[in-house]
Amino acid sequence: MTHHDAIVVGAGPNGLVAANRLADAGWSVLVLEAQSEVGGAVRSDRELDPDFVQDTFSAFYPLAAASQGIASFGLEEHGLTWRHAPAVLGHPMPDGQWAMLHRDREVTARLMEEQHPGDGRAWLDLCEVWDVIGEQLVTALISPFPPVRAGVGVLARLRKAGGLDFVKTLLTPATEMGRRGFGGPSAGLLLAGNAGHSDLPLDAMGSGVFGLLMTMLGQTVGFPVPEGGAGMLATSLRRRLESRGGEVVCDAEVREVLVEGGRAIGVVTADGHRHEARRAVVADVIASHLFGGLVADEHVPAKVRRGMRDFQLDPGTVKVDWALDAPVPWASAPAYAPGTFHVADSVEQMTEALGQVAAGVIPAAPFMLAGQMTTSDPTRSPAGTESLWAYTHVPQPERTVRDGGEEVRGVWDESDRERFADRMQARIERLAPGFGSTIRARRVLGPREMEQRDANLVGGAINGGTSQVHQELFLRPVPGMLGRPETGIAGLYLGSASAHPGGGVHGAPGMNAARAALFHSRVGRVDPRRR
Repeated sequence: MTHHDAIVVGAGPNGLVAANRLADAGWSVLVLEAQSEVGGAVRSDRELDPDFVQDTFSAFYPLAAASQGIASFGLEEHGLTWRHAPAVLGHPMPDGQWAMLHRDREVTARLMEEQHPGDGRAWLDLCEVWDVIGEQLVTALISPFPPVRAGVGVLARLRKAGGLDFVKTLLTPATEMGRRGFGGPSAGLLLAGNAGHSDLPLDAMGSGVFGLLMTMLGQTVGFPVPEGGAGMLATSLRRRLESRGGEVVCDAEVREVLVEGGRAIGVVTADGHRHEARRAVVADVIASHLFGGLVADEHVPAKVRRGMRDFQLDPGTVKVDWALDAPVPWASAPAYAPGTFHVADSVEQMTEALGQVAAGVIPAAPFMLAGQMTTSDPTRSPAGTESLWAYTHVPQPERTVRDGGEEVRGVWDESDRERFADRMQARIERLAPGFGSTIRARRVLGPREMEQRDANLVGGAINGGTSQVHQELFLRPVPGMLGRPETGIAGLYLGSASAHPGGGVHGAPGMNAARAALFHSRVGRVDPRRR
């Protein structure tokens, strides 16, 4: 048996952020991780080819670069180095043009102006509005709910940002945002494509906010990657924690959160070891694994138990990794080599593909997000080669109705995975003839493989639950929790992407959980929503 002030279940980025914050406050912290290495969905490997580093799940981290919490840790002192591609994001079009997002807004604007006169000025105007209010808006979005202080900052700058006209912009769906003031295709492709990083319907309210957020982060902080692989971000968080006395134990799967007298007092691991927590247990696990799983039903507050009946996962994911003997042979080379690129013929095709996923249909022409990792970080593979990946969303296996292409059954066995990967690969081949001849090796991770490698990615869901409006803010993960990390069980805090503000590598759910634990410990307060 061990005793610590806090036990953190899961060494994903949120768990490691929470652990670091608690250690900074002088608490003794134990992190227990089921996998053999830390990182959760922030890991890298060399299993495809020993000369190539592949990011197993996530790869680009604009939200981490913009996070004040992560910045405060000084991870550069613990081995983290950020790298940037020549351009942030590119979207190749069938006619050979590119929509291009460059960290230098003047370059982005010049490229848009070349496609359609007036679009360059319109882009710079949008950037200037973001300069006024963007930082406060980001802070408000990732702050604990309700974001009182950050909300005041947004309101104070709203008039200068355009007042109600800016509010209208935020409420505009991503499909329409790129048409406001723009005559060419680039702005619409960039904004809608970035909105497609979530599972929000592109024609729904809320999608425009997310598209604008991700696009402007790309314009300001870029889409950086950790030198040496995504795992270096997690490794630097672990190193920092251990430098402050925190302890991390891998291959230690937690099977139960112990609750006595309405309070979490520790955990039990799969090998039967009991670890007691004097002050707090922070769970960096998906909500559906915590409530009625690690915590027995009889201990779960009634409001939370009822809410979990309607908890909705985000869609599944299929991810393909390639080791290429040469750079991607684009039919029309971009003006600047992008680290990230999107694949869709048009905004309409993106909307159709994501709409099919929501309807339970496997897209015949999937909208794809992809990364040229050696372009972003030359340490990822030998000179003259490319470490490449692409992923796309598919319906959760149990929600699959049919395949739009009529050849994938939706059971996601090896046959399904390979057939669908061929479909994805063919979409790149259309834009880069000869792409197939550059492939040295290929790996396909379907929904089940994603979950096997990280239990939080249930059915390949990468955001800890849907990002749609009915499960965000004070409704995340369920109405009974009011968007807070407190669970209604004293001393137990939800610090995963299932908690507000949701998915993305920004550490906010973990930071919010740690702050709540520190506050309750300081004032001797019991969670007022305990039932």
